[in-house]
Amino acid sequence: MQLSATPYDERLTAPRSWWLISFLVGVAFALVLLPFGPLPLLGGLVGGTAAAAVVASSYGSVRIRVVGDSLIAGEAKIPVTALGDAEFLDAEEARAWRTYKADTRAFLLLRAYIPTALRVEVTDPADPTPYLYLSTRDPKGLAAAIAAAREAVA
Repeated sequence: MQLSATPYDERLTAPRSWWLISFLVGVAFALVLLPFGPLPLLGGLVGGTAAAAVVASSYGSVRIRVVGDSLIAGEAKIPVTALGDAEFLDAEEARAWRTYKADTRAFLLLRAYIPTALRVEVTDPADPTPYLYLSTRDPKGLAAAIAAAREAVA
């Protein structure tokens, strides 16, 4: 097995505004605990901020990688030989494929804060998944990496 000619690794991190929201959640916890004194107030600020930051971080830690002969998108691992054509989706087209064009059988690695995406057909007849919808900031780079990995395997 040969490594793909164009390695690809992307982490879909949460936007910066979510970290501000995490701090504001901590402030809200602190305000709730304000009548109990300064120590509970501080605990609410630290604990609320930390809890919200953990949630934001875990949601934003998903990765898309092309490794060897496989596409790894979140928890899914798909051999590149089972993938067909890739379609770049701009913000408007990506929104359409997230909403009214979506197929319930499709695999969606969806992050609404990322406007662009890549839609990849699944050609394996044994797989009921018609396509993969992958939110990505670099759809052309991901498509090139999948194509390079498919050529390396063939």
